[in-house]
Amino acid sequence: MLPLVSILMPIRNEGAFIARSLGSVLAQDYPLNRLEVLVADGNSTDDTRAQVAAIHEKQRDLRVEIIDNPGQFMPIGFNLALRQARGDVIIMLGGHAEIAQDYVRQCVRLIQTTDAACVGGAMETIAEDPAGRVIAMAMRSHFGVGGVAFRTMPDREMDVDTSVFAAYRRDVFVTLGGLDEEMIRNQDDEFNYRLRGKGGRILFSPFIRSRYYSRANFPSLWRQYYQYGLYKVRVLQKHPRQMSLRQFMPPLLVLALLVCSVIAFIPPFQLYAIPLPLLYVVANGLASLVTAIQQRNTTALGTYFLLPMAFAILHLSYGLGFLHGLIRFWNRWGDKSGKTPILLVRQ
Repeated sequence: MLPLVSILMPIRNEGAFIARSLGSVLAQDYPLNRLEVLVADGNSTDDTRAQVAAIHEKQRDLRVEIIDNPGQFMPIGFNLALRQARGDVIIMLGGHAEIAQDYVRQCVRLIQTTDAACVGGAMETIAEDPAGRVIAMAMRSHFGVGGVAFRTMPDREMDVDTSVFAAYRRDVFVTLGGLDEEMIRNQDDEFNYRLRGKGGRILFSPFIRSRYYSRANFPSLWRQYYQYGLYKVRVLQKHPRQMSLRQFMPPLLVLALLVCSVIAFIPPFQLYAIPLPLLYVVANGLASLVTAIQQRNTTALGTYFLLPMAFAILHLSYGLGFLHGLIRFWNRWGDKSGKTPILLVRQ
């Protein structure tokens, strides 16, 4: 018999997307009577909850349950849903995501045929408006996100450091507990680093496919990546050996630009403040041109001129957030604890 799969969706105010996310779950070619969906709603103020309730009322073959998440944040909601999950395979899914029709089947296949503790795949970032499309292009670029496998989508199976919308063996949560509720952002990265630290294997497959609707404007993108940088410091403090060089490049860039802005006011050294900012501007411009060509958007002139702004926001917001994190969490070095509930799933 096929294993029961629990899809956990911690969400808040996803009224514009939740019908698509749940719709993609309902369209799975995996038997719906071997699926359950637990939606942890973080006190949504839009019609998210009403839409989920309507879908719940219509479904007979698929269990769709709404769970209250008074803490609102994603890791808290996930842990609340995890306590009620009955599946042998646990999938972490976001409200901004759509999964391919064979998503669950491909995840189960790899869980059953490999020794991987976690499997995930390629995430295509898309958008429906001009600014969102530019952001999506930047987030698919190596220059924008540094070659993260699930974003840049390699065409082969490979071991990776982390994954997105991943499927886990149930016993992973028995061993490690749930998500760290301290981590408002980067909670899946932190959990996957914990998993790898215990010898768990994370497997990427190009046959596991999903779509993610990117942030629709630059201010929301700035806030998102600022928080990623901020909480990446706590990930560093807890898992220093699992950090990669690319994760330090944005804060180093921001720090260097801050130094250049200071020496620009010191007459003997003013000329030394020019090369680095100029180099970044040139690199950003060239990367934008290459990205536009690779993603076949050369006909949209406005797209090219917005891409440098999107890249700059990705790099500078993350870098500033990281530097803020170094200040905010200055006294947490050596503190690898968090708010990680243990033994969350039924035995």
